Amino acid sequence: MAQDVSNVEALANADVEQTIDEQAARQGRPSPLDVAFLSNREMVTEVFLIRHAHQILDLAGSIGGFTDPPLSRLGEQQAQLLGAALSTRTIDAVYTSALQRAVRTAEAIARHHRIEPVAVADLREIAMFRDAPQDLSSLEFMGSEALATLRHRFIVERSWDVYPYSESSAEFRQRIVNAIETTIGEHAGGRVAVVCHGGVINAYVSHVIGSKYDVLFRPAHTSISIVATADGIHTLYTLNDVHHLSTDDGDFRSV
Repeated sequence: MAQDVSNVEALANADVEQTIDEQAARQGRPSPLDVAFLSNREMVTEVFLIRHAHQILDLAGSIGGFTDPPLSRLGEQQAQLLGAALSTRTIDAVYTSALQRAVRTAEAIARHHRIEPVAVADLREIAMFRDAPQDLSSLEFMGSEALATLRHRFIVERSWDVYPYSESSAEFRQRIVNAIETTIGEHAGGRVAVVCHGGVINAYVSHVIGSKYDVLFRPAHTSISIVATADGIHTLYTLNDVHHLSTDDGDFRSV
């Protein structure tokens, strides 16, 4: 019985929404859905959130060495494919994390538009084990049992706060939101590319959709997620687009 009532209510709500949209259309004004999701709006700012290309990682290496690795050969190929894919789009500015894997990826985009990428220190990735000895590996510092427990908690809780000696979730999200909102304010009505990191993209998307989780999904290397904003309204247009990595020469996708 409860299920029947729920279905009836859902149908009724859908009918009301359709009626409102039809009335708005007849009156020549945007519907609530148009306003909420910035449909058919002028002066909308688009932010292309782009994860850097594939990097060389030594997972058994020191904590400090994990912070700023270079691109791999695969990453260089991904960056070139990304740049080519965005070469036909109007891009007013390219911002990047100051870490080299992001800078190299940003350069591959910017050169097609004859602009210089702008490095923003606050777009760096979450500072994992920031306050731990940087010359030790996380395994050496924490021990295998403790590290396994932390990893299991992260899988369940999806919160950076499970990791001690690290930047807090709240501090990280505030840093990212402030940095990206600043770029939006400087390019109202334009389109900007922000080349950054998986944690950064998750932090901002979580902010936009009001999620409590620090990690909602796993952005692929050079994936494009698009957020649009106008008049204080933010909406998610695209998530984790990697179509540019599937080519006649092969599949260059990676996470």
